[in-house]
Amino acid sequence: MDKCSFCGREKREVNLLIAGIDGHICDRCAEQAHSIIQEEIKKDSSFDLDGAKLLKPKEIKEFLDQYVIGQDQAKKILSVSVYNHYKRLTQPFDDDETEIEKSNIILVGETGTGKTLLARTIAKMLHVPFTIVDATVLTEAGYVGEDIESLLTRLLQAADYNVEAAERGIVFVDEIDKIARKSDNPSITRDVSGEGVQQGLLKLLEGSIVNVPPQGGRKHPEQKLIPVDTKNILFICGGAFDGIERKIANRLNTKVIGYSAAKETDRIERENLLQYISPQDLKSFGLIPEIIGRLPVLVHLDPLDAEALRRILTEPRNSVIKQYKKLFQIDDIKLEFEEDALHFIVEKAVEFKLGARGLRSICESIMNDAMFDSPSEKIDVLTISKEYAEEKLLRSSQRLKAG
Repeated sequence: MDKCSFCGREKREVNLLIAGIDGHICDRCAEQAHSIIQEEIKKDSSFDLDGAKLLKPKEIKEFLDQYVIGQDQAKKILSVSVYNHYKRLTQPFDDDETEIEKSNIILVGETGTGKTLLARTIAKMLHVPFTIVDATVLTEAGYVGEDIESLLTRLLQAADYNVEAAERGIVFVDEIDKIARKSDNPSITRDVSGEGVQQGLLKLLEGSIVNVPPQGGRKHPEQKLIPVDTKNILFICGGAFDGIERKIANRLNTKVIGYSAAKETDRIERENLLQYISPQDLKSFGLIPEIIGRLPVLVHLDPLDAEALRRILTEPRNSVIKQYKKLFQIDDIKLEFEEDALHFIVEKAVEFKLGARGLRSICESIMNDAMFDSPSEKIDVLTISKEYAEEKLLRSSQRLKAG
């Protein structure tokens, strides 16, 4: 009678018996073998920073250029910071030598200018654990929301709970502007999601040993805490800081709105005041001085003009147009866009002032009917003209107004 060559169970004792050349294997042994293989693969794919190739800043920027259009200054600063982070971690500790401190980064830019995209793109090329967390869900310990330590819980999960690897990882804290202090006046109510979170972030940013709940704090109170040293974790913070231009304008003695534009202010680019941002503007906006001091690298992202949006639409490796062409290609349909149609999409994105994020929402409105009908119709080529784009976008806006 046939039986498993591994465990010896007979065919009637198992659900499935797979025959080989000189033996058999049952479904249970196959599952167990699969789990063993996965464990071994996980061990082999652990983060090996020492064996990783150390990319130079120019090489890091060249990689970012494939995915992010423009923002050259921001990409240069990020490339240097990531490169220095690698060097810090590979530097052997010696009491006689100068200890290199980490330089945490804060990115300031309008919505849709590429803050999160820059962070995600860096994650593609890193050999260290990387995670993106949203600051808006964080609250002080003891209140509804997520504890500050949940940042490190996410990093631990990204590192497959390898503490040594997590301790040299990178955390991107998005929407940092949403935890700004609500007002300068002391209030009878606690600012548990604003200044309270900033105070909690201080110990993470500066470097200290934090006890981290591996599965999150409140749902599993019986779990053992894992000590994590944040000294070598690089923190990159990003935020739109909506309205900070007024703080910058006040400091520069200019007016953002109004009919009187003084001639002596012509030398200041009033369309891009963010390039003049300084730490004192962040303080005016509501970040506490202690946290600004622990984010020494301040980077601004330029607003996107029509030319940049046009390039973003088609040039990057993961551009919106390339994604749509790929979707239609799966259905054996060749998708083409006329040049006028692309210019129309860019014009609307500039008009809506949503940055690169607006390109996708406009394209979705234009392409929705085509994506619905095309798979059922026998067509080989679909061409999107300006007239077609105008008609679909107008119909979409009319539906929104009617709704």
